[in-house]
Amino acid sequence: MYSVEIEVRTGNRAVVHDLTRDAERFLTEADAEDGLLHVWVPHATAGLAILETGAGSDDDLLTALDGILPRDERWRHQHGSAGHGRDHVLPALVPPYATVPVLGGVLALGTWQSICLVDTNLDNPVRRVRFSLLPG
Repeated sequence: MYSVEIEVRTGNRAVVHDLTRDAERFLTEADAEDGLLHVWVPHATAGLAILETGAGSDDDLLTALDGILPRDERWRHQHGSAGHGRDHVLPALVPPYATVPVLGGVLALGTWQSICLVDTNLDNPVRRVRFSLLPG
């Protein structure tokens, strides 16, 4: 299995960061044909989502997460910035993994789908993302 880890700088605000081009570059480097691309985020406060970006859906996701997981003092997990405990609950709703079929070396995503890193942790501006290819 071919596997590579990249570094992504997300800064000090909640973001939905599109990883699709990084995944496509990985598939080119892997000389991929058919198989499965597995994307993994080895962090306790980040996740991966497949969604449309650029038309407001990415901001809508962050707004929805703020509604479901408010950044306030209700969380038992108290270290870090105010409300940071909610960041540790995020991966239960937005999992730290995604698997996408690869057909003929191309991601089998829908027209408007992108692979996105979802990071609401204001305390960790640098993330690692692992791409692994399981050939078919």
